[in-house]
Amino acid sequence: MRTDEAIRLVTAARTDADLFGVDTPAQRYRELVAALHPDRLGALDHQVRAAATDAFIQVTTRWQATRTPAPGDPTGTPGDPTATAGRQAPDGRAATGPATVVLGGYRLGALAHVGDLADLYDVGADRLLKLPRDPADNDLLAREAHALRQIEERGDPRHLPYVPRLVDTFRHRDAANGAERRITVLAAVPGLHDLDAVRRAYPDGLDARDAAWMWRRLLVALGLAHRAGVVHGAVLPRHVLIEPDAHGVVLVDWCFSAVDGATVPALVPGHEDWYPPEVTARRPAGPGTDLAMAAACMSWLMGDRAPRELRAFADGCRRPALAARPDDAWRLLGELDEVLDRLYGPRTFRPFTLNP
Repeated sequence: MRTDEAIRLVTAARTDADLFGVDTPAQRYRELVAALHPDRLGALDHQVRAAATDAFIQVTTRWQATRTPAPGDPTGTPGDPTATAGRQAPDGRAATGPATVVLGGYRLGALAHVGDLADLYDVGADRLLKLPRDPADNDLLAREAHALRQIEERGDPRHLPYVPRLVDTFRHRDAANGAERRITVLAAVPGLHDLDAVRRAYPDGLDARDAAWMWRRLLVALGLAHRAGVVHGAVLPRHVLIEPDAHGVVLVDWCFSAVDGATVPALVPGHEDWYPPEVTARRPAGPGTDLAMAAACMSWLMGDRAPRELRAFADGCRRPALAARPDDAWRLLGELDEVLDRLYGPRTFRPFTLNP
């Protein structure tokens, strides 16, 4: 496959099936990588090199999102530009040296996480670059940046570690078709695991004493955001990250946030049943939207091991009407502490592991 053919294919592809085909997708992936590899572009002019690099990034990120590579796969690690891409200078020209890709002055390292809308790459210095897979989602990346700025500006500095820190935001233009991607850079915290991982480790349900500190800290994150006028809008297990040893919590992915009484812009595919009625009906969201979803996360995490008192508490947070639910995370935290005190007495530190 020629480089120009590969660029046209990537530009025209609307779905992964268009890009990789349905019969031999791995073979198509290897053909595209070979045609677009920056180290193999030879004496092509600057514009073609830039278009090929953009296409290469799209191919690797979309492949990673659809496939987990088998051990020993000779193609390297799909989606990891350090395995396949040539280094690109900040002005878009290919440069010599170790294999890497540069966007906005950031060298992309390993693919750290595949998100709902974007792929997150390690760019060093405990930072992650968030690259949307589809330019149509630029507005959601911009929404996240706005929400994080507003929380940082209006929120209590003591609680800012409960949300990601926005480091940078910039636009990257696809030289092949002129499409722009809105890219953000976020401060990263090592050693975090989402609640999906917790549930996998405890398939029969999590002890409520362990769920308690996660719930409490999640309410702190929501209290911080709500006081700043921001509703997260997608409090799902995959967006709640915990640090097991220190009992830390970080609430991530603010792309679906609603500011100052707006509606939640979209639902995370495959999670429609997690949302309260006002979201699916496209009505304005409020703090009670997040509090209902947080209660759903914790009920799901505990499963049948949830005590009756905590099940009743969660049910009260999930009443159908937004106006009938709690709307103050800080007050709700105090009420949760009262329930926990009746159940377990004074709080004590309880070590937690993901390897029960």
